[in-house]
Amino acid sequence: MHIFDSVQKTKRKFTPLEEGKVTLYVCGPTVYDDAHLGHAKSALVFDLLTRVLEANGYTVTYARNITDIDDKIIKKAIEQKKDIKEITDFYTDAFHTEMQAIGVKRPTLEPKATQSLEAMYALVQQLLDKGHAYQTTDGDVYFDTASDSKYLSLSHRIQNEEDKQERVESSSFKRNSADFALWKSVKDDSVTFESPFGAGRPGWHLECSAMIEKHLAYKDREFAIDIHGGGADLLFPHHENEAAQTRCATNHALANYWMHNGFVNIDGEKMSKSLGNSFFLKDALKEYDGEVLRFYLLSTHYRSDFNFNTEDLMHSKKRLDRLYRLKKRLFGLAQNEQETAFSKALLETLNDDMNVSTALALIDEMISGANETLDTAGKHKQLKRETMANLTYIEKLLGFGLKNPFEYFQFGVDSATKEQIDALIAKRNEAKKAKDFALSDSIRDEILAFNVNLMDTPQGTFWEKI
Repeated sequence: MHIFDSVQKTKRKFTPLEEGKVTLYVCGPTVYDDAHLGHAKSALVFDLLTRVLEANGYTVTYARNITDIDDKIIKKAIEQKKDIKEITDFYTDAFHTEMQAIGVKRPTLEPKATQSLEAMYALVQQLLDKGHAYQTTDGDVYFDTASDSKYLSLSHRIQNEEDKQERVESSSFKRNSADFALWKSVKDDSVTFESPFGAGRPGWHLECSAMIEKHLAYKDREFAIDIHGGGADLLFPHHENEAAQTRCATNHALANYWMHNGFVNIDGEKMSKSLGNSFFLKDALKEYDGEVLRFYLLSTHYRSDFNFNTEDLMHSKKRLDRLYRLKKRLFGLAQNEQETAFSKALLETLNDDMNVSTALALIDEMISGANETLDTAGKHKQLKRETMANLTYIEKLLGFGLKNPFEYFQFGVDSATKEQIDALIAKRNEAKKAKDFALSDSIRDEILAFNVNLMDTPQGTFWEKI
C-alpha cells in the first residue's frame, strides 16, 4: 500500500509503526452549525482510507475529535439564548445522523474538547517547563515559534512579519507575530475553564495534540501515530502548530504520514458562507439519496479539489444506477465473500494512494461484462455467484450498493405514498391469491398511477419510481 505524504510531497510505501496495527487521527467538526459538503468530503475520504486499511488486514484505531469549545459556539449560544451543551449536543447528533446517511462509519474514538482539558493542561505545562511557551502579564499562554527550529517544516511556508495566526486575536504581548495561543485568558463572565494558568479557554490548535497524546500516541516511538489527516485548509496553521506543540513537548514527531483532502467548490467557486454557497449536507440529502452523494463525492481523487454541480452528480448517479440494476438481476442470491480476480484488482488499485478513478473504471467494466455474459448465459450459477461476490466486496470496500436494489429506486417518494403503495400491493396479492384477477389488475392500474414500475419476482412484488 502506498500513500501520498503531504509533507514529503511524494508517494510513500505504507509501513505501520506496529505490525498489523494502524493509528489514524483526523480533525473533526466544530459543532456550532450544520455539516457542509466539505465536512462530508473529508469524512468520506478517511472512511474509505479506513476500509482500505482494514481490507489489507490492519486493525485500525481511528480517532476523530469533536470541538465543543470555541468562540463561535459561545456566540451562537448567546444569540439563541441556549446553554452551550444544548448547542453542541444538537449539532453533534445532526453530524452523526448525516454521516450515517452517506455511509460513514463511526470512528473508534470520538473525543470531545470538554473531556480532554486535563490532557491539554499537561501539554501546556510541558511546553512551559521546556521553554517553548510563555505566559504574558495578561494571563495568555503562547507557543514561542522562535524556540522551534523546525517550525514551518510541515507546510514549507516562509514566515513573514505580516502573517497572522488565524482564529487568534492579535496581542501586543506576543514575542513574535507568528506565536499562537495555547491558553486564552478570559476575565469576563463568559464561558471559562479553571486551569493551572488561570481562568480561560484553550487555543484552537491545542486539543488535537493533547487528544493524540492521551488516546493514540506510542510513547516510545519516533512518531506518535501513523497517519494524521484532514482538509487541505488545515495544513497551515492548524497542522503546522499541532506538529510544533507535539514535537517540542514530547520526544516524538506527531505523525509518520500526513494526508490532506482537496477543497469542495460549488459550480466552480470555492465553497464559502460569505458567498452564500456553503451547501449544507442536510439540504443535499433532501434532494439526493445518501449513497448517491457518497458515490459522487468519492468519484474523484481525494487530493483533487472537487467541483460540486448538478450535471456531474446526475451523471455519477447513472453509474451507480447501473450497479443497482445488475444487483436486481441477482436479487435473491445470497451474498458471499469469495475472493475473485476483480476483488484483488480493486484492492490493488485502491492501495495506490486510493486511486478511486481507476477503481470506478474497474467497476464499470465488471458491470458491463457481467451483464453481457448474463444476457447469453443467464442461468450460469458460477457466474452469478462470482458477480455477487464482486458486488459484496464493493459494498464492504467502498460502501456502495448496500441497499435493497428495488428500494434504491424509490428515492424521492415520500413515506406516506410508500405506505399507500405497499398497502395496495398487499391488497393485490390477496386478490391474486383469491384468483380475483379482475380486481388484481384494477389494483395494479391504481399502483401504476403513482408513476412507478411494478415487478413480480419469486421473492415478492417490488416497485420502483420511474
